Amino acid sequence: MLLDDKKLLITGVLTPASIAFSAAEAAQEQGAEIVLTSFGKAMSLTERCAKRLPTRPDVLEMDVNNTEHVQGVAEDLDERWGRLDGFLHAIAFAPQDALGGNFVNTPWESVATAFQTSAFSLKALAAGLLPLMKERGGSIVSLDFDASVAWPIYDWMGVCKAGLEAVTRYLARDLGPHGIRVNCVSAGPLRTIAAKGIPGFDVISDAWGTRAPLGWDVTDPSPVGRTIAFLLSDWSRGITGEIVHVDGGYHAIGAGAERTPAEEG
Repeated sequence: MLLDDKKLLITGVLTPASIAFSAAEAAQEQGAEIVLTSFGKAMSLTERCAKRLPTRPDVLEMDVNNTEHVQGVAEDLDERWGRLDGFLHAIAFAPQDALGGNFVNTPWESVATAFQTSAFSLKALAAGLLPLMKERGGSIVSLDFDASVAWPIYDWMGVCKAGLEAVTRYLARDLGPHGIRVNCVSAGPLRTIAAKGIPGFDVISDAWGTRAPLGWDVTDPSPVGRTIAFLLSDWSRGITGEIVHVDGGYHAIGAGAERTPAEEG
């Protein structure tokens, strides 16, 4: 199996519709042992999701913006496994005034919160878990949404995703000598809890399936989850600093293009 004997940390599991849940499920199916993280009011949601996975994993408390939490998780994993083979960073947040067409009026305080949680946190978590990974190498994967264009209503989260892509490249540069790969998965729109927090999400999602060459099901995160599992495996050992699009091919076509009847058969 792709992930036989791998020890992995998975963040961001909130509901069975979460990309992170699909990734955790695929990882277990491929032989990995996993631990989940959550904090605050979301802990109960993550605990319920853990029961629905093939093997119920432990859930550790971690607010990625709290250095003591990150250190506590690192210490737990060191005692539990003595190493870490990889982790999924499925963490993002922006205050409501940083989304929904308010770009010009968003205050710095909201932008700072969004950037720290959605982009800087990848560096913070990588640095905190590096001692567990640098001897054996491993894989770090984060979740992206194509930051090459200015999307309607996505606003400062789009800027944060552009920052996340840059953080990915710099971490790939600095962690490569330790044998650690760092990649982003740029997923098409999916109906997750995170999506519900974006005003006007349907503006982006409704036309995606008609324009993507392969089509796109906004209710099915499994193609993204399985790609994450692949990137966490040794089969991706030659890939780092990459933005892997799992979006039905939408990114390659352009916003105005649609599948033609001839192409649809």
